[in-house]
Amino acid sequence: MENLLSKARQIEFHPLKLAKKQELTKTTFALEFEIPAELSSQYQFEAGQYVTLQSLNNENPVQKDFSMTSAPYEGKITLGIKISNEESFANSLFKNLEIGDLINVSEPRGRFTIVSKPHEFRTIVGFAGGIGITPILSHFKNILHTEPRTRLFLFYGNKTRREVAFKNELDELIKQYPERLEIHYFYSQEKVGNGLFEGRLNAKKVALIINQILQLDDTDEESTIWDAVDEVLICGKGEMIKSIANACYQHGIQKRNIHFELFEEFNEDIYPVEKEFPLIENIEVGFKLFNKEYETTLQNNKMRLLQQLLIQKFPVPYSCKSGICGSCECILEEGEVELLENEYLTKKEEAAGKILACMSVVLSKNIKVNFDLI
Repeated sequence: MENLLSKARQIEFHPLKLAKKQELTKTTFALEFEIPAELSSQYQFEAGQYVTLQSLNNENPVQKDFSMTSAPYEGKITLGIKISNEESFANSLFKNLEIGDLINVSEPRGRFTIVSKPHEFRTIVGFAGGIGITPILSHFKNILHTEPRTRLFLFYGNKTRREVAFKNELDELIKQYPERLEIHYFYSQEKVGNGLFEGRLNAKKVALIINQILQLDDTDEESTIWDAVDEVLICGKGEMIKSIANACYQHGIQKRNIHFELFEEFNEDIYPVEKEFPLIENIEVGFKLFNKEYETTLQNNKMRLLQQLLIQKFPVPYSCKSGICGSCECILEEGEVELLENEYLTKKEEAAGKILACMSVVLSKNIKVNFDLI
């Protein structure tokens, strides 16, 4: 996952030594960092989280977020990274970072996590697209290691066989847990002789997967495997997540059990907004950001708060714009907003006045928010 801007809150960085660099495909590679004993507590993490890498170029500092593929029990930080183009930060890392070099790595964070239940019988399904496999791999390794009663099904989409990242590691997991892990690969630009596995992972594929793969359950002859699904994990591009998440919901999985992570900007809602809001015009907005006070006027509330501030060129932190990453988290100090469904804030945080600007519809003539959450 790569975020476009960091949050306004302070991110703690430490220089870590690169222990391993491995090319996976023509456009993906893995980095592994050593964790010094004195920093072990700062780098404890949950499966599905990410870290930020910071360039050491002080003139033009760059920060990018990357999901970890390592599981907490492994005691290391391993990242999977995709090179999008030659000018990208990822390509600079691949070309210039060598084993033994130091680079600033943030302490782990992120909320693409689920509660561990080692004593329960669970069924968990994962959908990954391309480099979206990274946090899913972290989850699956951790669940297989810590939950002996949980079975997992992974549906992994790529353009071609050559572009499948972490194939060897996935194969090893299959060998180690043949009774509890099942993996199916899908290819959007390669024929494999079976139409089910050709094409993109989307809502139509989900229906086929339910009917053709997640059928009769050996543990319960009166139900299907899909009926037993407890959690769904999705990571990939926005359109893929939107299509698959809605398909899972329409096929009976509750939204609170559908978890997703974006690795690029997405400007649409994951779930459709069915509620209508009263029109409010000439809205006075005051906000604090990076220790500066700003004031502006919004023409109306037809667009979310974040989108309107970005249109006016304010440097508000954001990444997904879809209520997933939490980059635009802020505190509502005055006024009223309607906070739409999001994957980030907890009910306790909402009760404390926290909102996501990207999911906030303004419902009062005046509002005041604070993005400085230090």
